[in-house]
Amino acid sequence: MSLQYLPVPYQRASARALLDQAMFARRCGLHPDLVRRLVALGLVEAVHGDDGALRFSPSQVAVVARLQRLRTTLPLNYAALGLVVELLDRITELETALRVRGRTEPVRPRTADRQTIPSDQKRSTRWT
Repeated sequence: MSLQYLPVPYQRASARALLDQAMFARRCGLHPDLVRRLVALGLVEAVHGDDGALRFSPSQVAVVARLQRLRTTLPLNYAALGLVVELLDRITELETALRVRGRTEPVRPRTADRQTIPSDQKRSTRWT
């Protein structure tokens, strides 16, 4: 069974007007109450307008699409998805840093480069 997702429209920087909660919910295909819940959990960023209503950046539509994909594929609740998203972002950040820096030395020293440990000081093979 393959899943298909609707494309998320991308808007140019010139059309970056903030979306109200109803329009944002409509673009994401969510109920407005679920949008408020995602904001309360800190999964989606929103600002409060002058009238106290929530306003959203159009870029947050892609964030919600990512959350929906993860929610569909992983049996997790929305609170746990916040942790998963943070971990995935951290992994991406670390992989990018490794790629940019380049690895000049191996992670573990080669067997020939290791110091020989006397037989009486060898580590135990038991896992504790």
